[in-house]
Order: sequence, then C-alpha cells, then structure tokens
Amino acid sequence: MDRLISAFLKDDALKKEIVESRKKGHPDAFDVWWLGQSGFLIQWNGRCLLFDPYLSDSLTAKYAATNKPHIRMSERVIDPKLLDCIDIVTSSHNHTDHLDTETLEPILKKNPGISFIIPEANRDFVADRLQCNRNFPIGLNDGQTITIKGFEFNGVPAAHNEVERDSQGRCRFMGYVVCFGKFSVYHSGDTLWFPGLETILKPFNLDVAFLPINGNDPSRGIAGNLNAHEAAQLAREINARIAIPHHYHMFKFNTADPNDFTAHAINYEQNYVVLVPGQKWSCTPFISTTDSS
Repeated sequence: MDRLISAFLKDDALKKEIVESRKKGHPDAFDVWWLGQSGFLIQWNGRCLLFDPYLSDSLTAKYAATNKPHIRMSERVIDPKLLDCIDIVTSSHNHTDHLDTETLEPILKKNPGISFIIPEANRDFVADRLQCNRNFPIGLNDGQTITIKGFEFNGVPAAHNEVERDSQGRCRFMGYVVCFGKFSVYHSGDTLWFPGLETILKPFNLDVAFLPINGNDPSRGIAGNLNAHEAAQLAREINARIAIPHHYHMFKFNTADPNDFTAHAINYEQNYVVLVPGQKWSCTPFISTTDSS
C-alpha cells in the first residue's frame, strides 16, 4: 500500500490552531485551512465558516469492491467530531465528497447553533440524506444573496458538467461568493468554465478564488472540473488577488498535479497559494505573496 500524503497538522493539533485563531479573530484579516478535496475552513473575526467538508472514508468503503475504487491519497486531517467551533457549513451540491453524512452528522451535532447553506433545489435530497428537519438548511439559488452571522453569501451557478436546474429553474450545482468585512472569496464547488462565469465573478473584486484543478476526463466516469490551466486562466480573468487550488490528492483515479497549476499561474502572472491538507494561510487586505509552498 502506498504511503498517504501527510497532513500539515491533524486532529488535536489542528483543532488547537483553529481554536487559537478564533480567539484572536480580527475583522481586518482571516485565516484559511485546506481540509482536503474541496473542504476549506475560514476563521474571520471569531467566526468559523466551513466549505464543503469531506472528512471520512465513506467513498473508499462504498466503492471498494467496484471497478471505480476510491483509493485515498492523503490523510484525513481531522475527525469531524473535533470541529465544535463551526458557525456555518456549506454544501455546494449532492455528491458525497460535498455532502457526506459521516462528516456532516457529527459537525451538526457538535454545533447546535450552526447554519447550513445549500442550493435550494437540493433541499429534499439533503433532508433525506442527513435525516434532518426539512426546514433546517438555508437554501440559496444563483443570483440570490443572504447574510448570516456577518457573512454575505451570493449564489453562483456551477457547471458539473452542465448548469443543471430543477423544474423551477433552481441550480442543483452551485458555487458561493462570500463577502465579509473587507474581504470577498469564491468557493467554486465543482464546476467547468461555462460561458459567462467570469462576468458573474469579476465584479466581486475577489481576494481569494478556491478553484478545482482535477480536470474533465470522461474515462473516469464522473463529472469533471476545471483543469490546472483553466483554473489559473479563470483566476487571472476575474482578477482574483490569490488563487488556491483544490479537488486533487484525495483519490488516485481523480486527481491532478498542483505543480501544473503553479506553472500556469506563473505564466499568467497570477498570485497563488498551494496548501498541504491541514495547513493554514492568513490573508490581510495587503497581499504580496505569490506562493506558500
């Protein structure tokens, strides 16, 4: 068995860093941790926002005896039961690495005051999967805005592989632009670069764009994403101050080389940060960093 990619920090050590960051929270800076796959945790002004966490081995177990084994590449960074300081958690769509029962159930249990943001189109599916009250999640559609605990969420369509809508025209796959204090960040969820995406994103003057880089390979038998080149180019097109790649180094059959992203970002003169799972990066209003790796 191949050795797993080590977490920068994990479990109790990572929790300690998050808790200490929260105690020192300030409106003029924020901290971000990559938790693996598309999961990011942001601490700002003493509040914690958790994007699309996948912190279990549920997919590895599910597909172990199939022709599409989900062989894990990197360590799990933290037991979700340790995350008892979360104010808001999101799911961008219904795929398990973005809506995982084994991850979300303990997080929801440990954080009784938590808010849970989902695409409105997915409400019934989410309630059924998590066995939660149907009215508990907060639904959002593209073009809609809601402010929760100081974070302004703006719904953005995502194409995975298409911009798919329900019978009422609501997006099943979404990204979120979140504005808080002096900052704005874009969490893509899973998406390709569809016509008009850059037009939607550019007016937000994004400080950080979290973008997938695993690409779109039909032979994998799953929906695709931006590849490394497209992610770097999109970040440049929308004038993101920093681009941070995700959706790689989780499963062997569906990954990418972050060095490819780095090369393309340099070519486009796009500032970037490449994180190791469990690693923190701090953002202030005055960024001059080009890489943390």
